[in-house]
Amino acid sequence: MTAPFRVALSGDFKKADGTPTYPDFDLAPLKSAPGVEMKFLDVANPLRGEQLEDFDALILLTHRFAPESVPKSGRLSVVARFGVGFDTVDVAACTKGDIALCITPDGVRRPVAVSIITFILALTGKLMVKDKLARQGAAGFAARGDHMGVGLVGKTLGSLGVGNIGAEMFRMAKPFDMKFISHDPFADPKVAAEIGIELVSMDDLFARADILTVNCPLTEETRHVVNAKRLGMMKKTAYLINTARGPIVDQKALTEVLANRRIAGAGLDVFETEPPDANDPILKLDNVILAPHALCWTDQCFAGNGAADVRAVLEVQQGRVPRGVVNREVLERAGFKAKLESYGKQFK
Repeated sequence: MTAPFRVALSGDFKKADGTPTYPDFDLAPLKSAPGVEMKFLDVANPLRGEQLEDFDALILLTHRFAPESVPKSGRLSVVARFGVGFDTVDVAACTKGDIALCITPDGVRRPVAVSIITFILALTGKLMVKDKLARQGAAGFAARGDHMGVGLVGKTLGSLGVGNIGAEMFRMAKPFDMKFISHDPFADPKVAAEIGIELVSMDDLFARADILTVNCPLTEETRHVVNAKRLGMMKKTAYLINTARGPIVDQKALTEVLANRRIAGAGLDVFETEPPDANDPILKLDNVILAPHALCWTDQCFAGNGAADVRAVLEVQQGRVPRGVVNREVLERAGFKAKLESYGKQFK
């Protein structure tokens, strides 16, 4: 009798009462797949290796996957991260354990790009200020001329990074008739040319952008890449938007720049520490729009991420290389290849 292909889901996919945390994540394809068993793990952060000893796959939400999370059995073959960020996962530990780490770029590409557009329109249209004015009645209406918005035609939209999400943002911004610039040492020149993006230096990006968006992953190289020096290069009328990862921006430096009105404003869906301390000074500023690392959270986003993770897990079960593998070097490791071959023989 063939042993089942066992799939673990991190405990944060379920509420304390046992109901799904995110009902739009459709688990039906996993439940109905032949030879598959699934189980929700007890909450632990980071996950413990002993929790995963008897599992072939893990679908991971917000919990960390650290070196101590790798089970000693060697059975675990894939960690499917729910989303595109993987700074909560020790990639080297996955590779050493012959575990493929997968992310869901197709699931987040449009939802995160929409989030950026939301920030662009809200900031330049002075939406938060005008909401307050409208609630003040006649006095607020009388003051509306003091809070003129900013038109987008001819303005320069810049992006630090022009990968999956950055490219989608530019595509969506086409009707605004803006100029597009980006700094990304890994950019595909053909993609940039097709969209109409001018690839520029880091200094040019910060100096020229009227709206500067952060669309790069968090790495040791990008941590605090948006620092006091570079923020000081920005126009006084410019806006900064970060929907990527908080530590890419030096938040203390940004807070100081915003407090001193050195730039016009910011839109942040991410923070250096999440959640931020209740007394964090950035929470008191009136020229920043904030969201709790959830602006892209929609029914479609979670359905898309979930479907991508389920596909990745079932591809491994069938002995195929899944989409969205981060640690591509694992695909050449003998241990991982042996796992895929074994699954292919068992479940095809």
